[in-house]
Amino acid sequence: MTVARLYIIPAADGKSAEMEAALLGVAKVVETRDGSEGVQVLRDLGNEHRFILIEKWTSEEHHAASLASLPEGTLDPVKAAAGGPPDGAYYDYLKA
Repeated sequence: MTVARLYIIPAADGKSAEMEAALLGVAKVVETRDGSEGVQVLRDLGNEHRFILIEKWTSEEHHAASLASLPEGTLDPVKAAAGGPPDGAYYDYLKA
């Protein structure tokens, strides 16, 4: 069953450009992982410091395995640009 993993990630003040670049870099890595069916990176039109990363996965298990085996340092630029912890959850696709 295909699932979405959605993250809402705030950028620290003055770090929106860094967060955008960091998330686009993460997306390139995630797109190549086993079980990945695509990635979308969004920026809130009303709040340039708020980003959404949507990952589409074959299963929750594929996502968990990918996260556990990401190349070292992949998430470091995101952490450095973050203005707080991400809010994340899995979602079912009701209509694609």
